[in-house]
Amino acid sequence: MEFEGERSMASAGVDAGASALPGGSVIDAHDARAEGGGEAMSGVAGSPVSGVAVGPVADPIASATSAEQVKPGPLLRLVQRQEVAFAAVGGFNTALGIGLTVVWLAVLGDNVPPSVAVAAAYAVSILIAFVLHRTLVFRVRGHLLRDFLRFVAVNSGGLLLNMVLLELAVSVWHFPDKAAAVVVMALVAVASYFGHRHISFRRRPPVEADRSVG
Repeated sequence: MEFEGERSMASAGVDAGASALPGGSVIDAHDARAEGGGEAMSGVAGSPVSGVAVGPVADPIASATSAEQVKPGPLLRLVQRQEVAFAAVGGFNTALGIGLTVVWLAVLGDNVPPSVAVAAAYAVSILIAFVLHRTLVFRVRGHLLRDFLRFVAVNSGGLLLNMVLLELAVSVWHFPDKAAAVVVMALVAVASYFGHRHISFRRRPPVEADRSVG
């Protein structure tokens, strides 16, 4: 009948403006755009609808950096904890600084002020400390100059904090100087660990990197 034929043609016209999705469901292109939250969709032969949602693309460089950051090195495999590795490297650096100071005092002689020997020993030991902390303790890659500048800043802040706290402990609070020096050095060492972890060798988590790309 003509009436049924018109209904069939009208139904076919509606179906022509819709796209069939997997599972037999039918969705209009405009509705699909609205329900997809404005995400860009691409279909076959220029159709604006696709059955696959497009999500944020992960940053491979940030993911690789994060993976390298948590990958344990030989020292971490031995001691199992980052704090212990930091203390071991710190102890080695302290002994190295003392040894270098003695060596520079012997090399420079009495004609040069002792402070020059201390400064020369510090310049050498801080480079070695940076390399050891970066490769053995915190295990990061990239941003070499930025990490070094932050490392020097945290180390200098630790030295200043050590001097201020020791002066307060001895001159203001009248604690014994030797005991105060040991306690203050231990507190500064703990503060330096968190400073190097969250400032010197800080890396963004991969989740933050994904959001910045998306």
